[in-house]
Amino acid sequence: MALIREVVERCWAHVERVGAEARLRESEERLRLAVENAEIGFWDVDVTNDRLTWPAQTKAMFGISANVPVSMADFYAGLHPDDREATVAAYLAAADPARRALYDVDYRTIGKEDGVLRWVAAKGRGVFDAGGRCVRVTGTALDITARKQAEEDLRNLNATLESRIFDALAEREAAHEALRQSQKMEAMGQLTGGVAHDFNNLLTPIVGSLDLLQRKGIGTEREQRLIAGAAQSAERARVLVQRLLAFARRQPLQSVAVDIAQLVAGMGDLVESTTGPQIKVVVDAAGDLPSAKADPNQLEMALLNLSVNARDAMPDGGTLHISATAESVGAHHRPGLSRGDYIRISVADTGSGMDEVTLARAIEPFFSTKGIGKGTGLGLSMVHGLASQLGGGLSIQSRPGMGTNIELWLPISDTRVEEVTDHQHAAATAAHQGVALLVDDEELVRMSTADMLTELGYAIIEASSAEEAIRILEGGAPIDIVVTDHLMPGMTGTDLARHLQSAQPELPILLVSGYAELEGIDAKLPRLTKPFRKGELAATLTSLLH
Repeated sequence: MALIREVVERCWAHVERVGAEARLRESEERLRLAVENAEIGFWDVDVTNDRLTWPAQTKAMFGISANVPVSMADFYAGLHPDDREATVAAYLAAADPARRALYDVDYRTIGKEDGVLRWVAAKGRGVFDAGGRCVRVTGTALDITARKQAEEDLRNLNATLESRIFDALAEREAAHEALRQSQKMEAMGQLTGGVAHDFNNLLTPIVGSLDLLQRKGIGTEREQRLIAGAAQSAERARVLVQRLLAFARRQPLQSVAVDIAQLVAGMGDLVESTTGPQIKVVVDAAGDLPSAKADPNQLEMALLNLSVNARDAMPDGGTLHISATAESVGAHHRPGLSRGDYIRISVADTGSGMDEVTLARAIEPFFSTKGIGKGTGLGLSMVHGLASQLGGGLSIQSRPGMGTNIELWLPISDTRVEEVTDHQHAAATAAHQGVALLVDDEELVRMSTADMLTELGYAIIEASSAEEAIRILEGGAPIDIVVTDHLMPGMTGTDLARHLQSAQPELPILLVSGYAELEGIDAKLPRLTKPFRKGELAATLTSLLH
């Protein structure tokens, strides 16, 4: 019985030991899974045997592969130099039997194999025997690199908050100022457009009458000089109104395909005569440039204005360089320009240049540095308005003492430049005849235009309104051509043209106006801008009839 009892006790002890080992393995496996899923590493320092135990997670925090053995030397070597002293002091305090402090420290590591800087949060305590001797120090380690980076970003955010608020307020104020400026310019543009229309109506009989007196040579030599002076003043007033309309973007442009190389080269002599002998004019435009979408007359005026500005900036002489090149604009290339192909016309001088304050106000209307009576301040405003109306842009580079370069960007045209044939030249010199219906609510304008049409060989029927013109046509009067003003009380000239074209599609109609919104106007409808001379009226009628 004693033997049997001993055997049973040994068997039971073995069963208990096996069960305990199984439970221990199960517990260790649960701990391992928990640590791995929580991405927490643990560490165990066997002080008695000087042995360090790290799992794969802890080794990764020191940039060490999972299968590489480690020692306390690896721990010390992996610490960042700036954190080594504090970390070692905390470890020694935890292992000190007298202090038995909690090991709680954040430190940086430098990866042994990858050199990566990481932040680690470590916690642990010392384990002491009955005699008070530390036999091991064990604890956990957590990679807190992402948290430290977020904290650093937050500190930087707080540190720069004041400056960023200041910048945001400054940006908002700049946006408000730009809005106020835009609203002011829009209001000025609307006012300018209306005033220019009325002014053109006043100029039309003046220019027409002076042109008639000059062509007929009426008066003595002194009287002819006075007439010529009046005509010159009227022309300056005409140019000023055109600049106002271009600035207001209400100039009715006749956009066609323009050979820029030919236009720039053809202006060389005119620019040279305008700038004078002290200034060397260099014109550089490749002959194979594609055509650009522009109004040739307005473009020539713009280039002439830029050349005059360049001349005034070089009182002691210098070089004026006019060039034209094809450019392709991508995203963020030029402010205000859409992606696409453009012709860039550059007008560069070696003059006095502009400082930042002057440059910022250069395209403001009526701003001028030339002094009282020496400039209207509308030159650059007109060029800027013209470029914007054509779908292009204007850019200015200038430095004091280094000169100025003004670039006019024009969109490339989808159509080719039309060649003028001998037949068209012959048609331009053909005589006019027939009956012209002249429609205008301004009596002086109607009288001046009627005199021009009479000299061109037309019999004239006058109407003071579009409604009266319709009654004349419906009454059966034989009309060969209609010349009508655009802005009139009641029905406009554009509405009249649409009405007549629906009833008599073959009837030629010429729209005359000093101010015309592009919206609602057929682009194919021929137009003539007030004020005009007899020659300009004749050329327009010739192109309309042939």
